[in-house]
Amino acid sequence: MRYPWLRLAIFVIGCLFPVWWLYEAAMGSLGPDPGKIMVDRLGLGALVFLLITLSMTPLQRLTGWSGWIVVRRQLGLWCFAYIVLHLTAYLVFILGLDWGQFGVELRKRPYIIVGALGFLGLLALAVTSNRYSQRRLGARWKKLHRLVYVILGLGLLHFLWIVRSDLKEWAVYAAIGVFLLVLRIPPVWRRVPRLVGRGRAA
Repeated sequence: MRYPWLRLAIFVIGCLFPVWWLYEAAMGSLGPDPGKIMVDRLGLGALVFLLITLSMTPLQRLTGWSGWIVVRRQLGLWCFAYIVLHLTAYLVFILGLDWGQFGVELRKRPYIIVGALGFLGLLALAVTSNRYSQRRLGARWKKLHRLVYVILGLGLLHFLWIVRSDLKEWAVYAAIGVFLLVLRIPPVWRRVPRLVGRGRAA
């Protein structure tokens, strides 16, 4: 296994935050509604992991270091894990496992539908993020995994719908997401290594 210490560090970080948040909740440090805080933090954590995952290919292209690509799949799976925890916390702490109420929420709150679509998209990517699926799907695998850009858009829209008035934090994540997407535009993408090369030569 390549870069085991880097993989271990990502694993520890991925586990650390939910465990710490649970500890804070048990100690009464999350205020009068710890369940909502947990839901919000897990959702934001998933968005952060998604943005970090999308930054791996540009970083590899900029630096030439293969380690970024090696851990990309692991980071993507952590994004999915946080989304699963986010959804689970929502069902348990907000809805009290009331599935009837979940149906009502889907009809009343469009951002729930947007979040559910994002979850289904990540589920498809997580299930196929292995070499067997790559071999079976062939060229279709890359097309399927381009769905990550749609998922990013759904995640940002879901987040925007929730924050509504205070857009400062949302704008930061949206700007990072747009920047990462702009880097993927072919003319920009082709110029990135040239710009880096010129900077090194200078």
